[in-house]
Formats: sequence, C-alpha cells, structure tokens
Amino acid sequence: MNHELNVFALIWGASLPVKFVLIMLILFSVVSWIIIFRKMAMINSANASANEFEERFWSGSDLAALFKDVNASGERIGGIEAIFESGFREFARQRQRRGVDSRTLLEGAQRAMRVSQSREVERLEQNLEFLANVGSISPYVGLFGTVWGIMIAFQGLANVKEATIAMVAPGISEALIATAMGLFAAIPAVWAYNRFATRVERVALRYETFLEEFSSILQRQAHVDD
Repeated sequence: MNHELNVFALIWGASLPVKFVLIMLILFSVVSWIIIFRKMAMINSANASANEFEERFWSGSDLAALFKDVNASGERIGGIEAIFESGFREFARQRQRRGVDSRTLLEGAQRAMRVSQSREVERLEQNLEFLANVGSISPYVGLFGTVWGIMIAFQGLANVKEATIAMVAPGISEALIATAMGLFAAIPAVWAYNRFATRVERVALRYETFLEEFSSILQRQAHVDD
C-alpha cells in the first residue's frame, strides 16, 4: 500500500474554497519573493552609490564641479546624490538673489535636502508594507482554509455509521496543506520585512548624517559670502 504524501493530489482534490485559499497564498508568496529580490537589489545599490559618491565628495573636489558631474550623467539622480544635488541647487539659486542673508541660504538648502531625503527613503520603503501584511495575515488565511477543509471532511461522515481514521485522514490532510502554505508565505515575508526595515533605517540615518555634514559646509560657505 502506498503511504507516500502526494501534495499535488491533495491540493487537486481539495474543495473549492480551500483551492481558492491556496491560490491566494501562492500569489502572496510569489509577489513577496519578487519584492524581496527587488528590494535587496535596491538597498544594495543605494549603499554602493552612497559609498562611491561620498568618496568623491570627501576627496576635496570642487562642489560646483561635482554638481555638474552629477547632472551630466544623464541618469536618474537618486540616493545621496539627489540630496546633494537638491541642496546645492537651492543654495546656488538663493545665493544669486540680492539681499539674502546666510541663515536664509542655509534654511532653503536644508528644506530642499530634507524633501529629497524623504522621497529617497520613501522609495526604499515602498512595498515593505505589503511584506508586513503578508506576514501577518497569511497564517490566518491558511487557518481559514484548514478549518473549512476539516469542516467539510467531518460533514462527509454525517451519514456514515462507522467512521474510521482512514476515512477522515485524506480530508484533514488536504485541509492542513492550507496551514502549511500560509506559513510558507508568511515566514519569508516576516523575515524580509524585519531585515529590510532595519537596513532602510540605516540608510536613512546615513542620509541624515550626510545632510548635517553638508549643511555645515554650506553654512561656512554662506558666511564666507557675507
């Protein structure tokens, strides 16, 4: 007698509501893994770009020349470069106006940089909420499928005089597949959310540190102009 567990046979033989739950959980899992790989590449790229730009920034090169290089790349300006570009652009624009004091120059540049920083952090945080939702609701969605499947399995015994484990086991097995699939979707999503939330927080702190350091440089420059 063959006692091997045939998962695909159990899924195929499951009731319609259980199949719907399984399809939903599979979609959750597939989308979660797509987000995980994209988010991993995005955060790694943000850190690599920040390393490269900070090396150029602190090498002592002229800020105006660096600003031109950033804008001459022809690519989308993002990450720490976007913070620098927006701050220096606003600083240069305000400096061309007459009668603008150093405090106004610095505050304008800081506002521009904080707006840019918020946009970049928001871009990194995009879709993290989906991972959190998948991690929190998938076990319950799977549990619903399990409860429904077990209910159907026992309902089928209503007209049977002698119920045995062999009669109930297939229905319970196919129902428990939903719980397993819920955990399969939830565990990677929870791990990825916690991991990426921590990494995004570190990148945001790095942006904030650069913003403060660049503000100090612009403040000294503004006083020199005065």
